[in-house]
Amino acid sequence: MIKTLQTTLKQDKEQFKVPRSVQDTIPIRRLWPDGVFQFGSKYSKTLRFSDINYAIASKEDKTAMFLSYSELLNALDTGSTTKITINNKRLNRRNFEQEILIPAHGDFLDGGRAEYNAMLLDKVTDSSNSVVQERYITLSAHKKNIEEARTFFDRTVNDVTSRLNHMDSRCEELDAVERLRILHDFYRVGEETQFQLDLTDCMKRGRSFKDAVCPDSMEFKKDHFVMGNKYGRVLFLKEYASYIKDSMINELTSLNRSLMLSIDIIPVPTDEAVREMQNRLLGVETNVTNWQRRQNSNNNFSAVVPYDLEQQRKETREMLDDLTTRDQRMMFAVVTLVHLADSKEELDSDTETLQSIARKHLCQLTTLNWQQADGLVTALPLGLRRIDALRTLTTEALAVLMPFKAQEIWDRGGVYYGQNAISKNLIVADRRQLLNGNAFILGVSGSGKSFSAKKEMVSLALSTDDDIIIIDPESEYRPLVEGLGGQVINISATSPNHINAMDMEQGYGDGENPVVLKSEFLLSLCEQLIGAGKLSAKEKSIIDRCTAQVYREYIRGGYQGQAPTLQDFHAELLRQPEKEATDVALAIELFTEGSLNTFAKPTNVDTNARILCYDIRDLGKQLLPVGMLVVLDSIFNRIIRNRGLKRNTWIYIDEIYLLFQHEYSANFLFTLWKRMRKYQACGTGISQNIEDLLQSHTARTMLANSEFLIMLNQAATDREELARLLNISDNQLSYITNVDSGRGLIKCGSAIVPFVDHFPKNKLYRLMTTKPSDLAA
Repeated sequence: MIKTLQTTLKQDKEQFKVPRSVQDTIPIRRLWPDGVFQFGSKYSKTLRFSDINYAIASKEDKTAMFLSYSELLNALDTGSTTKITINNKRLNRRNFEQEILIPAHGDFLDGGRAEYNAMLLDKVTDSSNSVVQERYITLSAHKKNIEEARTFFDRTVNDVTSRLNHMDSRCEELDAVERLRILHDFYRVGEETQFQLDLTDCMKRGRSFKDAVCPDSMEFKKDHFVMGNKYGRVLFLKEYASYIKDSMINELTSLNRSLMLSIDIIPVPTDEAVREMQNRLLGVETNVTNWQRRQNSNNNFSAVVPYDLEQQRKETREMLDDLTTRDQRMMFAVVTLVHLADSKEELDSDTETLQSIARKHLCQLTTLNWQQADGLVTALPLGLRRIDALRTLTTEALAVLMPFKAQEIWDRGGVYYGQNAISKNLIVADRRQLLNGNAFILGVSGSGKSFSAKKEMVSLALSTDDDIIIIDPESEYRPLVEGLGGQVINISATSPNHINAMDMEQGYGDGENPVVLKSEFLLSLCEQLIGAGKLSAKEKSIIDRCTAQVYREYIRGGYQGQAPTLQDFHAELLRQPEKEATDVALAIELFTEGSLNTFAKPTNVDTNARILCYDIRDLGKQLLPVGMLVVLDSIFNRIIRNRGLKRNTWIYIDEIYLLFQHEYSANFLFTLWKRMRKYQACGTGISQNIEDLLQSHTARTMLANSEFLIMLNQAATDREELARLLNISDNQLSYITNVDSGRGLIKCGSAIVPFVDHFPKNKLYRLMTTKPSDLAA
């Protein structure tokens, strides 16, 4: 026998003790607050790691993930054992309510909050997603004392964590209380919210931590066990197929029940493995030679070597080649699965389902007879292995038991965006936690773009005190804004509403000279009015001088009183002696003293509303470029003010391609997009065709610098552009190809997740919908 395996088996042998109480069925002898458990001379530590997008990845990406996972398995320490566990557990209702549900504020929006919370609870209590999956790696080793164990864990944990991070899987160490919570949630299904454990308090009172974790009763039968009012059964993988599909583990854990599937791994040093395989091959060759010698002695010189001997020789040679030339390692593994049910009949039915899934993959999943107690300890993420059903595998054969399925997005305090199309779990994201909070919502007309934006606005309006500002070119946000208590400002040449283009907040220049920034803005404005490239150097100097003179008294007065207007600027130009000043004044007269002077007067609308919508549908062609610049500058002023108040600002620009049609508004927006994160702001652009955006270099750069994207149903040409731009696989593209409204892909940081969202047709829905059929009804 291989020396490493022999040593491990010898060390793992424990003296059997009949448990005198339910607490005795939990084998932990001692624990430390940092999460190290001791069992005899064995110490263990558990890491929780997140899922990655394996199921919908392209063939090339799957291969890369498979190889990365193989590298992780190859890097496991030979002096230790590793357990990979997938835990299907019931959703903790109290945690969910604390993290996601919106508390009442005692204002007129509480009715909307109640509707929104009812929608979320309905999504969660649905039977298909009341179970959440967690994944753990438990490292265990026999050491003399805790110091040696901690030194070992420091080294191995860092290695495992870095390799998982390389696969885009986030990893965290679990402390003692978190590890005990896993046991509590398994032993006491339905009582997840009642877990309360203070280790310091337990030590003071002389109480055992096992009292807070163990079930009320535990009874082990021949082929199942009864735990409290639950029935459970431990199964193990007895027969392995020659070729196992990488989807088998996912199919086994897709059962909507509380269950744990564990893969115990004992790595073997390569030199010992090679020596073992050489000895085995020598034994097989000896058997073949002896068989041929017997045939020759019977004068049967043409006899063919029997199939079973030839197969043994072929498999042994293949494995030796794997070990010596393909960087494979020999590993011993055992797969155990424990599942729970409410009744014996349900337990038997679930067992049959699991066994049929295994049979579909040509494997045999068998019940452990008279070993249910040992099997339960083996299946839990403790670090113990009490089942002697080891199977010899190479790294690749073990990596096929792939524990990854679909990436989840769940940020505490985030916004609900829909359900994961694969796992049916809620997608809750917080854009503020990304590198930048900027976003784009892309999709063909009718795919649900504005509804997605409105849904995010509703969530923010109901759950936060953040400011929400909308640029609305189609007059479709008024019902929602007014329903949430916001204000809509209609801007046009004939509207009585005016926004002063020269409004300036204190701090406008971000600590620099604010007049410099405002001078740039006025240069852009004048050039927009006069024509691109038509301003001479002299005229630019005059505009800069007049800007400084117009603002001098206002800045001296500490930004108090009435800000200067474009009419004041026009008057200042006329006071200049140069002829060029008169030319500039004449060129902008239409927009200062003429019929299009809506931005040349003092602001007469309340731009301080928490939810503010600029309705620009009635801006004519002449006024639209100027209007875009002025509205963006007004929004910039608001962002600066909110930054001083430590308040977040969310900006939504519908049909954002309109801004990119005009050079100056595009450049201003581009600068604003880059600086938003610094000002605690998040920008969202909404557009139908990505081709419209990609025609502009500015828009392409903004799209590349946005960490959050919602992609709904796309036109064929747009899909190709997105696939190129974001490296989206064909499988992922199927989620934005000819799909219904409310379905698509969400890109959150590096994660790309398919989603589906069916919003109930309540009062909030009626405020948000723009479907003609809904509006007619």
